[in-house]
Amino acid sequence: DIMDLTRLAVDAGQFINRTVQLTEESLGQTDKTALDPGLEELLALADATKVWTEQIITQTEVLLQPNPGARLEDRLYEHLEWSAPPRPRAHELLGEEMVQAGLEVGSTTPYGTALMRCGGTQKQLGETERKFVQSVNIHFLTPLRSFTEGEYRAIQNERKMLVNKRLDLDIAKSRLMKAHQADREARAEMELRICQSLFDRQAEITRRLLEGLSSSHISHMRSLTDFVDAQASYFAECQQHAEELQKHLASIPAVFCSNNWQSARSTCVNAKTLPDFDQDLWSLNSPTKTEKDSSLTALDPTNNNVSTHSRTSRDYSASRLPAAATDAASVRTVGEAVPTNTRPVRETTTAEDALLGSRRQDAASTPVTLQLMSDDRRTFGGPTCIMPNESHRGENHPQL
Repeated sequence: DIMDLTRLAVDAGQFINRTVQLTEESLGQTDKTALDPGLEELLALADATKVWTEQIITQTEVLLQPNPGARLEDRLYEHLEWSAPPRPRAHELLGEEMVQAGLEVGSTTPYGTALMRCGGTQKQLGETERKFVQSVNIHFLTPLRSFTEGEYRAIQNERKMLVNKRLDLDIAKSRLMKAHQADREARAEMELRICQSLFDRQAEITRRLLEGLSSSHISHMRSLTDFVDAQASYFAECQQHAEELQKHLASIPAVFCSNNWQSARSTCVNAKTLPDFDQDLWSLNSPTKTEKDSSLTALDPTNNNVSTHSRTSRDYSASRLPAAATDAASVRTVGEAVPTNTRPVRETTTAEDALLGSRRQDAASTPVTLQLMSDDRRTFGGPTCIMPNESHRGENHPQL
């Protein structure tokens, strides 16, 4: 009992002396023994490794379980060393809802069959996710936790002992500086040598322990590789389930997927290819001078509202009219004036049929741009078509 009390008194005295020394160092009233620069770098590396390892562990836990309440519950079971009850994954819950919906809609209907098949696949994805979580916990999180809870704690313990030895060394230096008598000076020098030896020994122990960080980093590298391998296997299995589901849904009738626009596009009726413009034929049949179309000469020639473009278009349309005529009573040649006292017959002639076909071909081969004009004339991208207004109804126009 006496020895215990003596040891307790010595420890209390050391604690008080260290506290005073640390306070004076904080206030800048005394000098502080500096550590070796290499040892300082190793300590900083250990601190950085510990901080980032804890952050990686936290974010990995968030990835595996996004629900904070569930994470807190799992952590509580872990600290109590109890086995956590099985908790269904989100995919499994979704799959169960889909299966129930398919049964309610009707398992014999296409939609009900698709729902049930999707529900089964979602359950498979949930089971695959459960295996992935277990693999990550065993091969990735456990080694990282062993570093933060095991190796780094050992480093911290040795580091704390090194700080205490440094404080004892600085206390011995201060005592030696304050000693004036010979016996006290010799005693202080002996205490200083002992403290210096203990400090150097503890510094070497701490250095060797910190040099093991390279081995810890190699172990973390292996764990990271295992994590990536588990992710690759998880994604590959999920992709396999999704592709099988996609093929099954494609085989169900009356199922419309997001890619139906491609099949609809392939089944669309292709537009008919319009005949090419025959430049040689037009050159052979073109007249030597600009002639007016007989169907448009009945219009008022003094009407200034007719644009130059419209007249040129009519001249172009007249030039496309074939000049061959066999019946003088029913065919009028190009350039022949239309009698004003005779009403044109409604039966179309061979020339007018040719003109009508030519205009239809021109209208089909040119893009249509409609422009409204004041006197009800509609101008297209090809030949100009003039719609007679109220003022033109009394005039004689050929009926095409």
